[in-house]
Amino acid sequence: MRTTRPLWIPTLFAALACATAPAPSPAADGPLRAGAATLDVTPFLDDPIIGNFDTPPASYVHDPLHARALVLDDGSTRLAFVVVDSVGISRGVFDAARKLAAEKSGIPAGNILAAATHTHSATNGRSKDPFGVDDPPTEYQRLLSHRIADAVRLAAGNLAPAEVGWGSVDAPEHLFNRRWLLKPGETVPSPFGGEEHALMNPGRNPKIDRPAGPTDPQVSFLAVRTPEGRPIALLANYSLHYIGGVPAGHVSADYFAVFARKVGERLGVDPLHDPPFVGIMTNGTSGDVNNIDVMGPPPAKPFAPYEKMTIVADDLAGRVATAYAGVAFRPKLKLAAASRELLLKCRRPTPEQVDYARKVLAKPEGAPRHHGLERIFAERTLTLADAPEQVSIMLQAFRIGDLGIAAIPFEVFTEIGLDLKARSPFRPTFTIELANGSYGYLPSPRHFELGGYETWMGVNRVEPGASDRIVATVLDLLAGLKE
Repeated sequence: MRTTRPLWIPTLFAALACATAPAPSPAADGPLRAGAATLDVTPFLDDPIIGNFDTPPASYVHDPLHARALVLDDGSTRLAFVVVDSVGISRGVFDAARKLAAEKSGIPAGNILAAATHTHSATNGRSKDPFGVDDPPTEYQRLLSHRIADAVRLAAGNLAPAEVGWGSVDAPEHLFNRRWLLKPGETVPSPFGGEEHALMNPGRNPKIDRPAGPTDPQVSFLAVRTPEGRPIALLANYSLHYIGGVPAGHVSADYFAVFARKVGERLGVDPLHDPPFVGIMTNGTSGDVNNIDVMGPPPAKPFAPYEKMTIVADDLAGRVATAYAGVAFRPKLKLAAASRELLLKCRRPTPEQVDYARKVLAKPEGAPRHHGLERIFAERTLTLADAPEQVSIMLQAFRIGDLGIAAIPFEVFTEIGLDLKARSPFRPTFTIELANGSYGYLPSPRHFELGGYETWMGVNRVEPGASDRIVATVLDLLAGLKE
């Protein structure tokens, strides 16, 4: 059994994950500067596409994957954002990138927020071990670390006088909570034995009653331009898991990249300008939200590959561009960042669950199954029997004037993000998920009694009360930046 210790933080990177938040930065003493950059992080062909239970080898690159970076400087503090087209990236990959970027750019490691978009059409940026204790990085993970750091360095090298503003617009019609409560008296089987009262992606199942949670319709965005009005970058945030519609084996950045391109077109940027405009779409708190309407009328005809993501991205880009026209830009404001390590208990199976898993795996081929995925999750149960007792995660909070940005390394349920927005001392506030790690789903505690995919062992890996502790920590970090 592994001993209790903070995990995913090799000694080499320990100094990067400071356990105490820095004091808020003094008032800005110079005009704002900003720089942005984009670098290709397209993976190798033949590596498996990660995002579903089937993992076909990458056989075609439909659109290249990128790391998109934005650096802000108020004269005394620098902040960096770097967003990568990936389903998820392990803490160690991000830590290595943050260390290199800090050494080369001078931006403090704790002031660098690195996140994955959660496209389901990319190869693996995560370790085989869910907690990433001992796995050496793969060739592609080493490439990711260098490219993430390089994107930050290039963005810092492009720093120039700038103005910053922010805004938001609602786009509710693209969002649907994918977890459904069942009608009274109805249940569905669990892969761990027994029955459950919630179902993910139910299709047009007659057992379903109502969504198990909300959606967040808001597209929030941070806009950066030159003093003359030329757009430098736009970082948006929307709580939509991904869209898909990608053929098997295709590498694609999904709607996140389509938005990045479309918003530049909508803003009328010159595609040949050097340095070029950088559009960025970050994933908000979308762990239980997708783009599938199971209650509305079915489409008249099936969507062609890549069609639906293009429709959604273009609509969002158009709405953001309209809202952009009303943004109040500021040539000077306060920047600050804080980060903290939080120890969470890891989820481990009970002796009864281990016994059930062994019985499932002992069944002969073709024997009746209680659940179609029971063998997969029996294997995960036995793997988690030797899980560490706890894991240390990195949480971040950024201040950009009156705008607050939080960073959480999970696929976060939307109600958690809405709670943070409502209770944050900053107006507005949004949360970027899958930042600084990828530890699986983060449901709020009430969902564990309901069951459903996102609560299963192996996709949820930490204590059921983790979200409450994370929210409290993030709110404390934000409050410290407000002082």
